[in-house]
Amino acid sequence: MPSSPEEAATEHPEITFIGCARCGTLIAGLDGRYACSGCGWVNEWTEGHRPLPEARRRRT
Repeated sequence: MPSSPEEAATEHPEITFIGCARCGTLIAGLDGRYACSGCGWVNEWTEGHRPLPEARRRRT
């Protein structure tokens, strides 16, 4: 498991599968984050398997 958000951002995302909590359709997601195209259900972003990468600052 990565020890920092920077380390997590350099790893490749893992494709994961789950049954939709609303309609039961088998759906795929990245690192435990899902969205069902059948019924529109999405899980909370905090339920992912690792932290989201931080946004980089834009050059001005």
